[in-house]
Amino acid sequence: MITFFPTYAQWIETTGVWRVNIHGMVTRPLPVASRRRTVAYAVVKRLLKLDEGQLRSPIFKARSEAFLLQRISGQPVGITLGGKKIDVGISKRNGHFDTKFDLDAQTVSANTVETPYGQKLFFESVDEDVDSKPLTITGSVQLVDTSGISVISDIDDTVKLTNVADRRELLANTLLREFVPIPDMVDLYEQWSLSGAAFHYVSASPWQLTRPLNDFFHSAGLPDGSMHLKLFRLKDSTPLGRMRSSKKSKQDVIIEILDHFPNRKFILVGDSGERDPEVYAKVAQQRQTQIAGVAIRRVPSRKSKQKVETAIKNLAQAVPGDRLRVFTTADEISDLFPAEEKF
Repeated sequence: MITFFPTYAQWIETTGVWRVNIHGMVTRPLPVASRRRTVAYAVVKRLLKLDEGQLRSPIFKARSEAFLLQRISGQPVGITLGGKKIDVGISKRNGHFDTKFDLDAQTVSANTVETPYGQKLFFESVDEDVDSKPLTITGSVQLVDTSGISVISDIDDTVKLTNVADRRELLANTLLREFVPIPDMVDLYEQWSLSGAAFHYVSASPWQLTRPLNDFFHSAGLPDGSMHLKLFRLKDSTPLGRMRSSKKSKQDVIIEILDHFPNRKFILVGDSGERDPEVYAKVAQQRQTQIAGVAIRRVPSRKSKQKVETAIKNLAQAVPGDRLRVFTTADEISDLFPAEEKF
């Protein structure tokens, strides 16, 4: 099965083309009798003290299946976009594939779809399921203009209640419960989107949650955007107990986005629960002229209060003036969006 991750395309002025980024993974479900499946269920059952009813709940089944996968390497992947067949490469050892290719403006214009959250290109691939029946897989690419405002946002405890500071609650909110939005952040992001902002979600959530997160965004009313999540494998740790970093750190991903859009201004939004203040400080030090604002939502943290305050103090030194906000409610940061960009 192929999963396409939400990506973006940027306009290349020098050559007059759109550069399209495609990223996804190829997987198949673990066999029912798989030892990895048995061990994973046993660990989660023990950690969360689950009863048989909870193990059979639709939410737990759907969420857990997202992690109980075999990654398929060496699988050729192709897509159809605008009537053109495009080879997007072969899946790597970790099952992921990614590529970039250029499309002329005419092709893009002819196949652009207007959505509530900006212009998109949609594409399809034909995969085969376990019964060898044709299965159409759809993906999307967000078209991002060369100038304007972009929001780079964390997900967990920034726009979605996760409680990362409590590992048991983290597991329960990830595997057992419906995802819960932070209402005032949904309203704020909707306002910013209507004012023309593009969104990029850079998060420690694992890639396996791409589809549940997409569904959550749509049901909650959060703006669409590209997703940049983390690589996680069951054999790296106990399930969701520790997320191993992918080859690209959060800082590297953000810098790459800024590189792709040198003439856009960026608002970085995160929370104090993990390392967002430290990451955003390093980004701001390197790209101060591109940063229109930084907002850190105060939430419980596993770090000591002193370490949290030190990280925020260091961030304040990297972000001059009133461009830094440490907030508890979204109305405290609503004016971070530059006034001249609102109309």
